[in-house]
Amino acid sequence: MKRVTGIGGIFFKSRDPKGLGAWYRDHLGLDVTDWGGAIFPWGGEGSPAGMTIWSPFAEDTSYMAPGSASFMINFRVADLDELLAALRSEGCNVLDKTETSAQGKFGWVIDPEGNKIELWQPPEGS
Repeated sequence: MKRVTGIGGIFFKSRDPKGLGAWYRDHLGLDVTDWGGAIFPWGGEGSPAGMTIWSPFAEDTSYMAPGSASFMINFRVADLDELLAALRSEGCNVLDKTETSAQGKFGWVIDPEGNKIELWQPPEGS
C-alpha cells in the first residue's frame, strides 16, 4: 500500500498571519494569495500533478489541536481510508473524525511527540 506520496502543506501559528505573509511576499518572493497562503505547484505552473501549500494561521487557532506544536504538516496520501485503518491496526493515535470537501478527504494522526499530522487525499484527477 502506498502511504505518503508528498507534502501537501506546511501550516504554522503566527502572531500576525497577514503581516508575516507580507514579509514572505516582499522579502522571499512568495505569491501570497488573498486567503493568506502560497501555493507551490509540483512540476511548475499549471502542473496537474499537485501542489504544496504554505499557510500561516492565527496564533490562537484550534486547528492544530489536540497537537501541542505550533505547526502541522499535511501529507498527501493515495488512499486515506486504507491508511487510517492501517495506522489504527498499528496502534497509532488516529483521530476519530475525518472530513470530505471539494479539496478532498482529510484525516489526522498524532505522532509520538504530540504533533498533529494532517493526511490529505486529493479529489480524483488532482
